[in-house]
Amino acid sequence: MTDSSPPTNPRVAVVTGAGSGIGRAVARQMLAEGYRVALAGRREAQLLETAGDHPEALAVPCDVTAPDDVARLFAEVRQRWGRVDVLFNNAGIFGPAGDVGEISVDDWNATLQVNVTGSMLCAAEAVRTMKSQEPQGGRIINNGSISAHSPRPRSVAYTVTKHAMTGLTKSIELDGREFGITCGQIDIGNTRTEIMDTIGVGSGALQADGSRKVEPMFPVDDAARAVLMMANMPASASVGSVVVTAAGMPFVGRG
Repeated sequence: MTDSSPPTNPRVAVVTGAGSGIGRAVARQMLAEGYRVALAGRREAQLLETAGDHPEALAVPCDVTAPDDVARLFAEVRQRWGRVDVLFNNAGIFGPAGDVGEISVDDWNATLQVNVTGSMLCAAEAVRTMKSQEPQGGRIINNGSISAHSPRPRSVAYTVTKHAMTGLTKSIELDGREFGITCGQIDIGNTRTEIMDTIGVGSGALQADGSRKVEPMFPVDDAARAVLMMANMPASASVGSVVVTAAGMPFVGRG
């Protein structure tokens, strides 16, 4: 007979972009796994929908591009639970469709502000918290994309941000060593979320040769399980990089 009682010292996680998609799936699986989870996102109603009535969910409306919002998010987590063990740095946008000569500077800057600066602000607060807590340390998981390896056509702003995420991940991992802080990146391809409708994966995504092709997708809960695997690794192990794609999608050999 297994013991179904909650752990005596449940781990604390912060999930950004928790109101939908991968963030929602990860937050719900972490709650089911026994984590205490702070759900961050711009839309409170969607955060509350993710949380349901779970007693260990904390919904905190937050714009990750606003330093004061991010500081308040982590302050609320520390006030309620005293520490942060895991940050899933997930909030992001796809940004404008177009090549580098077609997109506007405003759209470029907006994409970098959310995907890069927002991720940096959240990671910075997490690192400061993980350095100061007792016991020290924790794990940051950055949500990249297979675009960090191979871009889609007309996705220059998004692709650049995901390459930047790789640099952020490696730098945090290096600088966090002496404090017991590890950082890894998960690069997901074609999990079934709202953003897949934006780029037409289900109806015909633009390919490198100019054609459109309906691409396979896989359930978002399976992507969330991969994130949970990274989160659940012992502190003695660092998972630097994980790539999870829909079986048969045009990634290896893309173009």
